[in-house]
Amino acid sequence: MAEHPHVHHHEHHAPALRAAAALTLAFAVVEAVGGWWTGSLALLSDAGHMLTDGAALALAAIAAWVARRPPSARHSYGLGRAEVFAALVNAVAMLVIALAIGYEALLRWRAPSPVNGGAAALIAFGGLVLNLVILRQLSPHHHDLNTRAAILHVAADAMGSGAALAAGLAIALTGSLRVDALASALIGVLILASALRLTRESVHALMEGVPPGLSVEAIGVEMARVDGILSVHDLHVWTLSGSRTALSAHVVVDSLREWDRTLAALQQRLQEKFGIDHVTLQPESGTRPLVRH
Repeated sequence: MAEHPHVHHHEHHAPALRAAAALTLAFAVVEAVGGWWTGSLALLSDAGHMLTDGAALALAAIAAWVARRPPSARHSYGLGRAEVFAALVNAVAMLVIALAIGYEALLRWRAPSPVNGGAAALIAFGGLVLNLVILRQLSPHHHDLNTRAAILHVAADAMGSGAALAAGLAIALTGSLRVDALASALIGVLILASALRLTRESVHALMEGVPPGLSVEAIGVEMARVDGILSVHDLHVWTLSGSRTALSAHVVVDSLREWDRTLAALQQRLQEKFGIDHVTLQPESGTRPLVRH
């Protein structure tokens, strides 16, 4: 049996997550004060979302730091799965926020309150700009599930800031107070959609499902095309951590004496074609059907 050595990728995105968390938490306070001052529920909703975003980004940064810890006697794979758990926690937090915002929007629709639309729009514009800056910082690391969870938070919050901005302008121009409740409800729906998607992805990863975009059958066929391989069976592919995919399989070869060369070719093919860098393969001598899972 042979295993391909791996390299951790977590250190590259942890600083971006830390910076994003600090900026988001700081502006959440600004929006909360602004929402209270202007009477805007949309702005308060966005502030609450940004506050949770900041906590989520901090959690993602902590998870990225934990995932850098090397394998140990108790955790032979290391702690990379912490990033997947962080993504799930973030998703659940987003679901709770979406429901809370929806409830408050319903109350505001039934009993509209005075809103300083112009001031609320100005503050929301600042939040929109900040979120767009953070998205630009995080976007290069979108391949990582943990960071992708953080990006979904920030993207939903950017849309929320846009909704709060539009509501503030509409109130300032038309005086219609119920626009504030509508904008808040829209923010809740945006958060809910992102949360459901992220929940599905993180639960799928925790259940060791095949990562999105990969096919066990296609991988098996590609492996069987390598010179010296007769067939592949007991093939498994799963998410090891937020940014790493693992594979294990039994490989039937022409000659065990050529295994070192065949193994190197397989490792290179899996890395180049599918981005799989954690490979465990069991060579066997003989003849078996082409691909069995």
